[in-house]
Amino acid sequence: MNMPNSPGSLSGQQRILSFAIKDKSALYLSFMPYIKNGGLFIPTTKSYQLGDEIFLLLQLMDETDRLPVAGKVIWITPPGAEGNRSIGVGVQFSEQDKGGARRKIEAYLAGSAGSDRPTHTM
Repeated sequence: MNMPNSPGSLSGQQRILSFAIKDKSALYLSFMPYIKNGGLFIPTTKSYQLGDEIFLLLQLMDETDRLPVAGKVIWITPPGAEGNRSIGVGVQFSEQDKGGARRKIEAYLAGSAGSDRPTHTM
């Protein structure tokens, strides 16, 4: 339950987050193919709560247009997490996206999927 005056609480308002991924390696590290509808780990020091609605403006590689993607925070990696994990949030893509962001990311990562390289998420 959100308390009206709790720090960082926006009382259900949707928050906008811009994220640019410039290379395939960074995209691989952030992509979460095992999440329903797909998702991304977004490195950020901003405060989020589980379930926060996010409107992601995603710029992939050299594309000039940003891809608008609705999603929600499904996990948080806080400062000081074990294993020197990057601080940030996991954002699950919404059903509203109809798989568009996931398909675009998977097209960029063709050939990298199924790799045993570690990521920011697992």
